[in-house]
Amino acid sequence: MSTESLNRTFAKIDNPSDLSETVKTVDVNVLKQRLISEKKKEKVKRTIILSSVVASLGVISFLTY
Repeated sequence: MSTESLNRTFAKIDNPSDLSETVKTVDVNVLKQRLISEKKKEKVKRTIILSSVVASLGVISFLTY
């Protein structure tokens, strides 16, 4: 790590009141809801992909016999 990067970092943190203005409160329930919705989306994607693969295999096996 160079001294130039350290100097830039220290220059940015000269005024601690700037840091307190940028801090936002976070609602845990909102984060949990967001996590649940992301998991649902992933589950739907997985289900669609798996169904597509099974249907494709079924069609291919039906056409070969």
